[in-house]
Amino acid sequence: MKAPLQAAVLVILTAAATTAVVLPVATAQQSTLSTAPTPVAGLPDFSQLVEQVGPGVVNVMAEIGGKASPRQRQVQQDIPEIFRRFFGPDDFPFPGAPGQGHGPQPRGESMGSGFIISPDGYVLTNHHVVDGADEVKVKLSDGREFTAKVVGSDEQSDVALLKIPATGLPALRIGDSNALKPGQWAIAIGSPFGLDHSVTAGIVSAVGRSNPYAGQQYVPFIQTDVAINQGNSGGPLLNVRGEVIGINSQIFSASGGYMGVSFAIPIDLAMGAVKQLKATGKVSRGMIGVTLQPIDAESAKGLGLPDTRGALINDVTPGSAGEKAGLRIGDVVRSIDGTQIRQSSDLPPIIGAMPPGTKTTLGILRDGKPKEVRVTLEELDPSLLPGASQQPMPRGPQGRAETSANPLGLVGQDLDADDRRQAGLKPGEGVGIARIDGLAAREAGLQPGDIVLRVGSEAVASVSGLDRALAGVKPGQTVMLLVRRGNSTRFFAVTPRADDAQ
Repeated sequence: MKAPLQAAVLVILTAAATTAVVLPVATAQQSTLSTAPTPVAGLPDFSQLVEQVGPGVVNVMAEIGGKASPRQRQVQQDIPEIFRRFFGPDDFPFPGAPGQGHGPQPRGESMGSGFIISPDGYVLTNHHVVDGADEVKVKLSDGREFTAKVVGSDEQSDVALLKIPATGLPALRIGDSNALKPGQWAIAIGSPFGLDHSVTAGIVSAVGRSNPYAGQQYVPFIQTDVAINQGNSGGPLLNVRGEVIGINSQIFSASGGYMGVSFAIPIDLAMGAVKQLKATGKVSRGMIGVTLQPIDAESAKGLGLPDTRGALINDVTPGSAGEKAGLRIGDVVRSIDGTQIRQSSDLPPIIGAMPPGTKTTLGILRDGKPKEVRVTLEELDPSLLPGASQQPMPRGPQGRAETSANPLGLVGQDLDADDRRQAGLKPGEGVGIARIDGLAAREAGLQPGDIVLRVGSEAVASVSGLDRALAGVKPGQTVMLLVRRGNSTRFFAVTPRADDAQ
């Protein structure tokens, strides 16, 4: 007896969705009479897109000092950076890399990608491709090569605008990066390892991604799994309509090569920078004048917050727009002009995109109570950006360390005028940590040499003051310590246990 004809499910992949179609299983005779289905039927074909867009993608070559020596190139290959920016086959060592000094050095030629944004010769690429260049050349897909003028370059957004003496050029269409959603297709065209007009594709993995490794707090990156390698920097990230949605900028890598995580600068942000670079040669940003940190579950408990949403203010610059508006250390920013702030990295891109002089309303929580603060933004001072200037590290508290006299096991040490001067503190501000006996304080990240400025909202300036402020803390009770370390200030949440002291 023959088995009944069974039904099988054929899965057809398309660019938009996965569709299940129920088809009968063919008999042996039927299979010989019919044509076998194409295995890739329904998958996207980007060939027409690449044919149309390709002429607008260019190579960018930047001559920086003299040619790199073979030894310099070898040093570059040996740098085990987790997060790095990539150039072309003539890579040069980064400033501060192993074996280098900190002054200007001959570094050779960098190679990246770029794309034409207007027929009259404007080209967009990355700041890091042309940074410090003595001469920049742009090579078109038809073989023509031009010496480019750097109209302007912005390190924070990693955007550079070039101008070449040509007209009638094939400019790419600009898309809307604000409309991007995770899961959508994305295509990159560039020159990885000097291989001109290489095409790679993937999907958008995430949008609005902050990048703690790059020091670019004003860029809400597009994360993709599009293969990006050395030489792709500055090239376009495209949607399926052939519109530019981003500028390929960086990858996350432990090996120096592509590992499935790539980052692009949203084109909306880049074009905002282009407008300013054309007009003034620089990019101006709004600034509140506060520093922020994330809120985890432990911090939310210590601050008495309902959840971990928002950005915790751990420092307010004297004389800044934030101080003038009345913002305080310990305030939690939950919204800006009605837009919810879910995490601390959400706020800087929004503020940075606003011009100086903009009036904005911050929704904050202060001592657990909601409040609105009206702030008039000032122009961002580049010297206040991370890494722009470094305060000297304070020397550790000096003298004999006694035993701890508080529930956290913090052995304090009074600071003298020189300690405070080196730490950038005011007279009578802060108490040093000489030793940490409490396990919870160590697990929270506190270190000897840290300077405690506040316990909760109470300022402390002496060992006795620190002990008094901590005296009432019970096991299981979370306390927030505002701590100065080097040139930065942040809150630490510490929850002592009954067996905490060692």
